[in-house]
Amino acid sequence: MAEGDNNSVYQLAAETASLEEQLQGWGEVILMTDKVLRWERAWFPPALMSVVSFSFLMIYYLDPSVLSGVSCFVMFICLADYLVPALAPRIFGSNKWTTEQQQRFHEICSNLVKSRRRIVGWWKRLFSLKEEKPKMYFMTMLCSLAVVAWIGQQVHNLFLTYLIVSFLLLFPGLNQHGIITKYVGMAKREINKLLKHKEKKNE
Repeated sequence: MAEGDNNSVYQLAAETASLEEQLQGWGEVILMTDKVLRWERAWFPPALMSVVSFSFLMIYYLDPSVLSGVSCFVMFICLADYLVPALAPRIFGSNKWTTEQQQRFHEICSNLVKSRRRIVGWWKRLFSLKEEKPKMYFMTMLCSLAVVAWIGQQVHNLFLTYLIVSFLLLFPGLNQHGIITKYVGMAKREINKLLKHKEKKNE
C-alpha cells in the first residue's frame, strides 16, 4: 500500500513538473489570473464581471453564426498561444520572479494536475457503472440529460452560457473567501432542521 502511495506521489510530481515546463511561457499571466480569480483586491470581482458581461453583450449584438464564433475563438487562442510567451517576459519581467511566486506557480500546476486526475477518475467510474450496473447507468444518464435538455429549452442559450461562465470564474474567489462553505453550511442546517421537524411529527 505504501509503495503504491509513493508511486502515486512520484507520478503526481512528474506530471506537475511536466505541466510547469509546458506552461512556463504563460507563468506571469497565470499568476496574474490567479490573483484576479482569488479576489486579492476588492475591485477584482466587479472588473471580472464587467469584462465577462461586455464580452457576452458583444456576442449578443454581433450575433455570429456557430461556425464564425468557433473560428474566432480558435483564432484568438492561436494568437494568444503565439504572442503571450513572447510578450509576457517583456511586460512582467520573468527574471524578477520571487520564491513565493515560483511556489504559487507550482501549487497552481499541481492543482491543475489533480483536477485533471479527478475528471479522469469520474469518467472511469461512469464507465465502471455502465459495466457493473447498466440499468442504473441508463436511468441516471437519461434523467440527467432530460433535465439539462429541459433547462436549455427554458433558458436562452447565450444567457445560460453567461451564467455558467460567470459562476465558474467567480467560484475560486467564492471558495477562497469562505462564501460557498458558509452558505452550504446554512443549507445543511436548514435541511437538518426540516428532517428533525418531520421526525417529531411522525412520532
